[in-house]
Amino acid sequence: MTHRLQTHNLSHSFGGLAVTQNVTLSLPQGARTALIGPNGAGKTTLVNLLSGALRPQSGDIQLDGRSIVQLPQYARVRNGIVRTFQISRLFKELTVADNVRVAVLQRHRASMQWWPSPARSARVQEDVDETLGMLGLHPYANRVVGQLALGEQRLAEIALALAMKPQVLLLDEPGAGVPQGEGGRIMEAIGSLPKDLSVLLIEHDMDLVFRFASHIIVLVAGAVMVEGTPQEVAANEQVKQIYFGRDGHAQAHH
Repeated sequence: MTHRLQTHNLSHSFGGLAVTQNVTLSLPQGARTALIGPNGAGKTTLVNLLSGALRPQSGDIQLDGRSIVQLPQYARVRNGIVRTFQISRLFKELTVADNVRVAVLQRHRASMQWWPSPARSARVQEDVDETLGMLGLHPYANRVVGQLALGEQRLAEIALALAMKPQVLLLDEPGAGVPQGEGGRIMEAIGSLPKDLSVLLIEHDMDLVFRFASHIIVLVAGAVMVEGTPQEVAANEQVKQIYFGRDGHAQAHH
């Protein structure tokens, strides 16, 4: 099994408060891993460390066996680690297609070329069309983002991330604030992501987590409390106390 992203004894503190404590985890190629934990568990800090928004005080982060702990955010994006909200926020006055085009041009490093060649323009358009197709967004391609429902805007955000051709995608609560009726489309889109893409989903909605993940990591007080298959995690007594009602069904926490 190819380990795409790994951390080794990753630690970080704010003042005297340890918010990440010796976290060691691994995302294989094609991983469908969920990171869960109660509010204040340190999930956002861990994702900030992985994406480069924060620098750990100790420990290492490796991508394909190479340490990236010294790389800044933009360099990690170029190396294939993309976080959904880390990509430029949606341009609400532009269409969905034009938002995706901005991300494609950024990846091609052609955003400053005022007169791109016809061949490059055609290649950019191919990438835009491919990305829209992945998430079923062609019907919305010419719609102005600011006029879309929240669930559709979430899909557009994921499209921007995919346009960067990531190897590792950090999905930061894609279902947050989305009405229940639109959540199914988010789940369908996540389910259709490229199979070789490693995905780490940060989410409070336990129904979404258990539908998506083949591996779950539970973070509590900055440390990994337990990890395993959904069945193993659901059977853990400590996890039950945090996430499960007496009837044994997962409860959604927002």
